[in-house]
Amino acid sequence: MALDILIFCAHPDQNSFALALATQYYKGVKSSGGNVKLYNLSTLDFDPNLTRDKKYGGYMEPVLKQIQQEILEARHLVFVYPNWWSTFPAILKGFIDRIFIKGYAYDFKDNNPIRFPLLKGKTARIIVTMDSPIWYYKWIIGAPGHKAIKKATLEYCGIKPVRFTNFSPIKNTDTKRRENYLKKAYLLGQKQI
Repeated sequence: MALDILIFCAHPDQNSFALALATQYYKGVKSSGGNVKLYNLSTLDFDPNLTRDKKYGGYMEPVLKQIQQEILEARHLVFVYPNWWSTFPAILKGFIDRIFIKGYAYDFKDNNPIRFPLLKGKTARIIVTMDSPIWYYKWIIGAPGHKAIKKATLEYCGIKPVRFTNFSPIKNTDTKRRENYLKKAYLLGQKQI
């Protein structure tokens, strides 16, 4: 059975709200009959540092090779993470560095400096938790993390559209609001978007 959706949660805390959202999205996909897989990046055994030997066709951990193959099979990717320092946690940056490499996610033709995307035909949903108000993140800070993952990573590799769901605020949020956030994540998964 083809893999429909891959979910990547990038929060080092195993009791995080981000992981709870990722789990609800997963359950929503399952409830609608979709084939889905959820990875908690902080539990994977891989070196997030892209050293020269790894960058140029060197060693790649088996789990990363497996994930690369699954990305090729999947039609939709979901990334769930907290907004830290206006971007994403280091584990996600390291994961991107190791997975979305030249020759797999993008390449160049001849001497043309413009890249050629290799992951066309896929879509993505980014689910972000943050304590800052969304208006502040977008209009005052300029949403650097959103731009980095959307424009400079996923769309650069041919994945589009890339849609965002922001859950804010998280800090000091009451139980009812958190339950609403979890329900929304479940419904997104159920719709497989």
